[in-house]
Order: sequence, then C-alpha cells, then structure tokens
Amino acid sequence: MDMRWTVHLPRDTASVPMARRLLVGAMETAGVDREIAMEIGLALSEACANVVEHARGGPYSEYQIRAGITGDCCRVEIIDGGPGFPVERLRGLSAMAGPGAENGRGLMLIRAMTDHMQLSNHPRRGAVLRFEKTLRWRKDALVPVS
Repeated sequence: MDMRWTVHLPRDTASVPMARRLLVGAMETAGVDREIAMEIGLALSEACANVVEHARGGPYSEYQIRAGITGDCCRVEIIDGGPGFPVERLRGLSAMAGPGAENGRGLMLIRAMTDHMQLSNHPRRGAVLRFEKTLRWRKDALVPVS
C-alpha cells in the first residue's frame, strides 16, 4: 500500500486538532490499529503546536504537513515558514530534554511516540520535523496487509 497526503494549514491554534483529525481519521479508515494511530496523532499535535507557538518571525502564515503510508510505515513531515534554527540551537533541540526542562518537552513526547525523529532546517526557509512509526493493522483493514 502507498498513500500520501499534503496539507497546507494556517499557523493558528485551530489547525492543530484539524491536522490530527485528518491524519488519524485517514489511518483509522485504512485500518491502522487505533492505538498506533493515536500515538502518531499525538506526535503530530505536538509538532503542529510547536509550529504555531515558535515559527514566528517570517511573513509566512501557513505550514505544510506531508504524511504517507508506505507498506507498514507511516512517515510525517512538518515544514514551517519561520526563520529556522541557528545551528547551535538545532543541536540543543536534537538532544533529549530532561523532565524539568523548560523547552523541548514536545520533542521528547514525539520521540517517545515514534520510532525515529529528525529536526533540521529547510534549505530555503523554516524548520522541518520528520518522524516515522511502524504500523500495526486491524484484522478488518480496508487495505491489503502484507
């Protein structure tokens, strides 16, 4: 199975639950196990909330989500239009935040809910957060399960 979505959303708090519902709904309709779909949805909510809160400073009022299922893997990419991160800050964000940390708890949650996470700067503008998770399928899945 191979499915892909691209969504452009306004950098607004209302976009966070909308993004989650779109992705979780698509996964559940396809037959992804509900627990896995909810974990991916939580990771996406945290990533979108980070964009809404932190991607300031640019003229861009929207962000983009690219998501896809290939075989038994869901990959998600969130691209904002903010200024991106200075390299030293990017290194610090890539490290695991401690329980008492003021920043980085959302990234810590994303890491906990997914199999792999990567944070980088976009070559032209903004930041890019990628994560992926191995899927489990329900027995009544609409899609062929390998």
